[in-house]
Parts: sequence; C-alpha cells; structure tokens
Amino acid sequence: MRPDRLNPLFAETASLKGVGPGLQRPLEKLGLTRVRDLIYHLPDRFVQRRAVANLDEASIGEQIVVALTPREYRAGGSARAPFRVQAEDAAGNICSLTYFGRNAGWARKQLPLGEARWIAGRLDQFGQTLQIVHPDHVAEQGGAALGTLCEPIYPLSDGLTQGRIAALVTQALGHVTDLPEWIEPGLFDRMKWPAWREALLEAHQGEHKAARDRLAYDELLANSLALMLVKNANRARIGTPLQGDGRLRAKLSLPFALTGAQARSIAEIEGDLAQTAPMLRLLQGDVGSGKTVVALEAMLVAVEAGAQAALLAPTEILARQHHATLTRMVAGTGVTIALFTGRDKGRARESILMGLIDGSIDICVGTHAIFQEAVAYKNLAFVVIDEQHRFGVGQRLMLTQKGKRTPHCLAMTATPIPRTLTLAQYGEMDVSRLDEMPPGRQPIDTRVVAVERMGDVIGALARHLEAGQQAYWVCPMVRESETDDIAAAEARFAELQVRFSGDVVLVHGQLRPEIKDAAMERFARGEAKLLVATTVIEVGVDVPNATLMVIEQAERFGLAQLHQLRGRVGRGAEKSTCLLLRGDTLSETARERLALMRETQDGFLLAEEDLRLRGGGELLGTRQSGDAPFRIASLEQIAELLPIAHDDARLLIERDGGLTGERGEAARLLLYLFERDYGVQLLRGG
Repeated sequence: MRPDRLNPLFAETASLKGVGPGLQRPLEKLGLTRVRDLIYHLPDRFVQRRAVANLDEASIGEQIVVALTPREYRAGGSARAPFRVQAEDAAGNICSLTYFGRNAGWARKQLPLGEARWIAGRLDQFGQTLQIVHPDHVAEQGGAALGTLCEPIYPLSDGLTQGRIAALVTQALGHVTDLPEWIEPGLFDRMKWPAWREALLEAHQGEHKAARDRLAYDELLANSLALMLVKNANRARIGTPLQGDGRLRAKLSLPFALTGAQARSIAEIEGDLAQTAPMLRLLQGDVGSGKTVVALEAMLVAVEAGAQAALLAPTEILARQHHATLTRMVAGTGVTIALFTGRDKGRARESILMGLIDGSIDICVGTHAIFQEAVAYKNLAFVVIDEQHRFGVGQRLMLTQKGKRTPHCLAMTATPIPRTLTLAQYGEMDVSRLDEMPPGRQPIDTRVVAVERMGDVIGALARHLEAGQQAYWVCPMVRESETDDIAAAEARFAELQVRFSGDVVLVHGQLRPEIKDAAMERFARGEAKLLVATTVIEVGVDVPNATLMVIEQAERFGLAQLHQLRGRVGRGAEKSTCLLLRGDTLSETARERLALMRETQDGFLLAEEDLRLRGGGELLGTRQSGDAPFRIASLEQIAELLPIAHDDARLLIERDGGLTGERGEAARLLLYLFERDYGVQLLRGG
C-alpha cells in the first residue's frame, strides 16, 4: 500500500480548483492526470525579463516589464488588420501595443484609456514606431506583472495556455510537504543539492541546475533501486536447473555456422540455465545478427532436460513468423512446436491447451495469450521474450507466476542500446551482446537523395516493383503528433495507389489490429508489392523479397530509428537499397547523422552516436515503442548521474540495510513516488 503521506500527491488533477472536464482532456494529452504529474512537469525554459522605468532604458529585442498608459485605440480598416493601442511611458515615449486576430475587445477591456498598466513582453520596432506585439502579461500597477521577470515556459497541448498550466503547477506545489532524505548523506553533502521540496520549488522558479540534477537523480535512483531489488529477488527464487545432452541441437539444420558472438552468448546462457537461481538475461543483437538461432539453441537445452519452453512475441504476425522459422529449423529433430495466439478458438485451442498440460508440446510460440490464467503447462522452465522493449518490468515479473518453479527468462531486443542506457532500462538483467554478423550477409546500399528528386525515386520504385521485388515506404514524423504522421502517410498512400493500384497497402498505429495484420500478411505473402507505413512499422517483420526501403524526410529521425527501419530490408539473398529522402535545409547534426548512416551499418556504433548527437532529444526510437524510460532525467543527466545512482542503490541494499531503517523507509517513499513500487512488493511484507 502507498504510504498515506503521499496520497495528496496522487490525487486526481480534477480535485484542483478550476479543473473541469474541458481542461482534463488537454491535461491528459500531456500525461498530467494527478497532482504528482504536475509537480514534475518541469519548464522547458525560462523567459528572463528586465524591469525598466521607461523605454529609453530598453533595447530592441529585449524582454521587458514597463509601466505604460494607454492613450488611443487604432482599429484597422478590415477584420484582418491589427488592432493597436497607442500607449505612453513615464518619459513620454509612445509604444504601440499590437494585437492580431479578434482581440480588439479583449485589448479594450485590459487596457482602458488613461489608466496605467504594467506591460510584460518583447520590445520591437515597426518602421519608426516602438511596439510590443501581443503583450505576454497586462496587470494593474501594484499587481503581479513584476513577478514575471523570470517566467517558466512549460510544454503545452491544445487547449492549455502558459498562464493556466503555471497556475495549476502552483496549486499542485501547495500539496508538497517535506519528506525524509533518501540520498546517501555523504553524497548529498558532496553534491550540494537542495532538499527534495526545495528542489521542486526552485526547478519551477528559474534555471537552478542543482535542483534539476537532484530531481533527475531521484528518478534514476528509484529506477536503479527497483531494478536491483528485482534482480536480488530473482536470485532468491528457486528455478529448475537445466542441463541438456546436446542430442537435439546436434540434429539442427542451420543455414550457416555460428558466429563467435553467438557461440559465446549460447555458452553464457547455458551457464545460467544450469544454476538453481532462475536466469534473467538480455540478449542484444543488431538486425540480422542471429538472435533467433541463439534463442532456439537455448530452448532446446530446456527440452533436452525434459522441460518446456515458450517464446513470447509482441504481435501475432511476429509470432507466426517465429513459429514458421523455428519449425523449419527443428525439422527432423522430433521437437514439437505449437503456435498459440488470441485468434485460436474451439477445438484448435483446446488441443493446444491439452498439449501444454500433458507435455506433448515442447515449445509454445505466441502472443501474451500464452500467459493467460487459463493456460497451464506441465513443466514450463524457460521463457524467451522477443522485442523486450515492448514489455515493461511488471510484465516480465508476470512470467514468474507460470510453471511449478520460476522459469528462466531470456529477453531479446534488436534495438541497439548504448551501454550507459542498458543499465537504465535493463539494470536487473545480465547482458549478452551479438556484435558480429553471420557470414554472407550483404551490406545495404544506403544513399541520401534530395526531396526534389521525388519523381526519380518513384520512377526507380516502379522499375523495382516491375522486376518482381517488394518495397517499404516510410512516411515522415511531421510533428510530435501521431495524427499528423498518419495524415502524411495517408496522403502518400493515396498518391502511390494512383500509380501502383492494388499493389499498395497502408499500415499505421490507429488501424484496427485485424486490418493492420491483414495488410501486413498481404505484404508478407507477396500479394502486395509496396507497404506504406508510419514509424510504427512492425519491428522484426521478415520479408526477404523486400529489397528497397524509402524513408521520407530522413533528417527528422534519430540514428537508431533510421537503422531499425533500414533493417527491414537486406534479409534475403538479393542486394538491398535504402534511400534516405532529405529536405531542403539540413542542420549540422542532421547532416552528420545522414553521413553516418551512409558510412556504417554497425547498430551499436550508431546507438552511441545517437546518444552523442541527439542529447536530450528523442531516445533510440522510444517514440515508436512508447516506452521512454525517464520523464525527468535528460540523456546528459543519465550519462552523468546514473552510475552514481547505481552505486548509491547498491550501498543502500548491501551496506545500509535495504528498505529497513531510517534511510530505507525514505527510499520506500521514493519508490512509490516514482511508481517503482514493484521493487517494494517483491520484499516479504513490503
């Protein structure tokens, strides 16, 4: 149970003054559903203003606060013309307060003639006239305008204004009381950080780096501590030691010899499986590095030891793809592999359920349906999770409920993650890396093409499809709005459909699952030649005949996401090409990013460069997966503070008594505050 003293912070935002249904919707778009969310909704930046006695003291382009007295209204000759209020300062200088749109009535009400007002805004010049366009604040003398000398600028959504969000944050901060300190005392003194409540207040009032760092550290410490508790709890569980005799693995017909990285990873997994403590390991492998073969070898160790294994995929189409691949690989071994998804009904479903209970099914491949309450196994001892980034820690913990004992768990991801961030996202796991590519895999010809050559690109696409090949066309991220992304994809789909008729299918995130799956299956079977998609294109879809990838406005994407998209091609024997369509203007960062895509296909190198180039921007395709690990900590703060937080968490558990004692009780509050309380629940009596 959450400690009572935190309950006010977890009250709904609807409990705040002035928040009704109309305001709740834009708040929900920003994820601001509780008081706690508002106090951690930190400003993007601050506007620094200077109070001046008159306009002679100010510079053009400067943000100022000044007392002005309205003298005359000047309406334009049309509804579109600006409305101007001619105002005078204490020295007699005239300044035009200019409003566009239908703001004349508001301006007359706020700026009555002859009555002085404090005006906050940017001083500009139009011809020979000084002006402030749409003043940020207007207040009576003696009012609050001088309080806006340092004004926070918050992230907004449609329906919210800076004034409204600032007022709500102020209300929310009124619910904040002092909490006991959870940071190790020596570290706290050395870093010279403010206390928690003080840090929150300062972070909303100005550019206080120490306050921001302290709040980011809290988030990183909560994450590190929770993952460490998960790891320790997992080691304390009893699993089933698994040692195979190699008889099934010797019969496998693999398309190529194992790479050194595959052999090393298999040996690491075998070592874990032989232990009583259940394995919890992450297998990181670039696109095409052979993760599936490693997973199969590991699952066969379990089968050789008389146990069952299961493979969990995030989507039905990927589950079907894995089932087909694994069935082909184990042909002639006598191993039984079943496919189980939510689509299975009636006798087919009952047959699979019986096979899992009586042990006649050795390996079960499927979606989350394989872990439903009604699904029972005779002896499930090993679980593989594909595309691990699609599943959170809570879902990983769910797997411990299946089987007579806690199953061994191997998680796999094709998203290269910098070493710094591996600790942040998968700190409770041991890690194996596939950093070699199988022999014979052809490099993908990557080219950067200016958008003016769109006609040439579509012509080349036509020749490509006429030759019997397939292609992907990924549409740009227009803005931070999925609706805009979909609109861009639908427009491109309509244009390409005119040219290529029924050979084109469309996939985006708001399609119903059955429609999306049907489109993907048409493409996978070769019935459709061109797949147009937003950035939600399925990770891991394997269509060997698709040998061309076109990515529009590639400069808008991060390196890791470009690499993931490029990895959809180059999966067969034919030479593959990736065309990066760029816009007219490129920043230096975008230019460097596209150059790196041309120069290397090493996903781990690109992930490290992505971290360096993007800084606090979008992280490793997290927009695609919807699973950004942190809300407060920036990438720079993660790189700087995460190792310290990791060491602090380890000291708390190993030296300071864990979640008992004075600091331990404070750490419990921290875990609940950042909703990492699954770490608390793992402890007896937690």
